[in-house]
Amino acid sequence: MSIVMTHADWLGLFTHFMTLSLLSIGGAITTAPEMQRYLVNDRLWLTDAQFNSSIALAQAAPGPNVLFVALVGWNVGLNAGGGLGAGMAGWGFALLGVAVTMVGMMLPSATLTFFAARWGHRNRELRPVRAFKQGVAPIVIALLLSTGWVLTAGHNHPAQDWPLWLLTVVTALVVWKTRIHLLWLLGAGALLGALGLA
Repeated sequence: MSIVMTHADWLGLFTHFMTLSLLSIGGAITTAPEMQRYLVNDRLWLTDAQFNSSIALAQAAPGPNVLFVALVGWNVGLNAGGGLGAGMAGWGFALLGVAVTMVGMMLPSATLTFFAARWGHRNRELRPVRAFKQGVAPIVIALLLSTGWVLTAGHNHPAQDWPLWLLTVVTALVVWKTRIHLLWLLGAGALLGALGLA
């Protein structure tokens, strides 16, 4: 896929990711549905396959889940630079895409987190601070569910995927109602996947 991006497009990408940064309560992955809408549906800078593979690869790799933002930026830049076959121009645009998306995603939230955490720690006993902490949990859960929906909706086989949905619901209930560590559940999921059962 090859696209043309102007300076205004790069600035728009940067400011959009800065906005998403301030909405990323619960982590950058919670903004994936909005990223997908902006990059795939509105701007046509990425395909669904590129977007989904960026998230899948970043989640499979060790490290923080925000790495998918770098891969999304890499793919946007690579598309703008004519692909890897374009030589140094392709690599340069890909690295520019990484820088624009990562700085846009990290700078506002890191700054806000630094100052808000200092203020919240000093005022942790205030009723509004406690209420905010309790009120933000359902928002994070809803954002994570919408991310899961966007990632699975691309399969176009919801009737065939019912076992995966059931497994997801059971896993969520086990995490919620028991003290079983999440790594045990991830290991069980890996085992079921290796056996071809999930």
